[in-house]
Formats: sequence, C-alpha cells, structure tokens
Amino acid sequence: MKQIYTIINQKGGVGKSTTAHALGWALSRRGYKVLFVDLDSQGNLSFSLRADGAGATSMDVLTGETPIASAIQHLPGADVLPAGLGLALAEQNMTGVGTEYRLKEALDTVKDAYDYIIIDTPPALGILTVNALTASTRAVIPAQADIYSFQGVSQLYKTIMTVKKYCNPEITVSGILLTRYSPRAILSRDVADMLSKTAEQINTKLFDATIREAVSVKEAQANQIDLYEYSPKSNVAQDYEAFTEELLKGDA
Repeated sequence: MKQIYTIINQKGGVGKSTTAHALGWALSRRGYKVLFVDLDSQGNLSFSLRADGAGATSMDVLTGETPIASAIQHLPGADVLPAGLGLALAEQNMTGVGTEYRLKEALDTVKDAYDYIIIDTPPALGILTVNALTASTRAVIPAQADIYSFQGVSQLYKTIMTVKKYCNPEITVSGILLTRYSPRAILSRDVADMLSKTAEQINTKLFDATIREAVSVKEAQANQIDLYEYSPKSNVAQDYEAFTEELLKGDA
C-alpha cells in the first residue's frame, strides 16, 4: 500500500465527495488497486459508486458488528466500504477508550490488498473525522476560494495536529485544493492568495492545480458514472487529472 488519503474539511459543500471520487478513479485508471471508504452519513460517494445500500456499512465495521472484509463491496474498477445512516449517530454510539483507532484497526487487516485507500469524511470535526485521520498517512483539504474556507482551515489544522500528537504521528497534510474555482473572479484570486499564505504557515502547500466549477460533475454523479468516463475532455476532468499528478509527485 502506498498511501491512505483522508479528504477532509469541516465545511460542507466544498467538494469532498467529488474530490474523493475523482481521485480514486484517477488512481484506478492508472492501474492501482483502490478502496473507497465512505464515512459521511449522506452517502454521496457510495451513491456515485453504485454501492449496494442494503449491505453492511462502515458504521457496522466501526461498531464491530461486521468484519471489514465482509463489508467491502467489490465493484468494477474499485472496492468500496459504503456509508450508512447509522453514521449520523456515531457520536452517541462510539464511546470508550480507543474509539479513535477503530477504523485504523479495521483497515490494518485489509490494507495490503490495496495500493491506495481514499476516505471521504463528514462535514464535522467529530469522532468519524478523528478515526479517518488516525487511520491515514495523508490529508487533502478541499476548499472553496471564499472567506469561510479561509477561516476554517486553521481550525482544521489544529485538529489534524492534535491527532498527529496523540494518535497518528505519521500523518501529514499533502495540501489545500481549491475547488469550484473561478480564475476570473477577483475575490477568488484574493482568497487564493490568503490560503496560499495560510498553507505556508501550517507547513503545507496550496496545490497549483485548481478545480473549476462544471455542470458535468453533477451530471456524472446523477448518472452514477465516473467523471473520466462521462466527460473525459471536460475542463474539470483535466483539472482533477492535473491534481492527481501533482499529488502523486509530491507524495512520492
């Protein structure tokens, strides 16, 4: 296994699931064995991957009800540990000593079968996000070029550093990825400059690649088809390709 990536931001609507989906398929199309892990109760990633909603879920694995090997669904091109509605109650149902290690312990039993594991997280800094960070080697922070994303990155970094100190000294932040970016908008460029400076302050980088807004993303998701198959020549597909290449080179 090369890396376990957590796609993380406590702010919703910044393209976490889209980024997880696009990155995983970009890696799969390069011939790598990929496992998607969906920890978001909304299940957008699971839906996009056409996961079976009637099977065992990531929450069943986290509570110890189902071994991860039995819960993983084998789909054409990639595998997925799907989300379930029970994730919405994770804070109440996951308590006790060592709770933050449950995903790591589960993934340790299967990670040798994969080159990359991609974890999609909920828009919150709770026990599920801590589990994802504890299990991961790298974090990628998708962020829109708006002032709210700028404000949230520092708080998110504090959470990552807490996990690094107490649970997972190996994790590092690969970088901040600008999503739904408009290079023509003055505000977008100004916030991008601020995020670049913030990235330096937290010992990471703002990726050179940016992800433009595109209707083809929503169309691909609605049709449950990966972006590269649905619209391979679209700007956004090329953007995610550039991001994947940059990520792999940086983490080589």
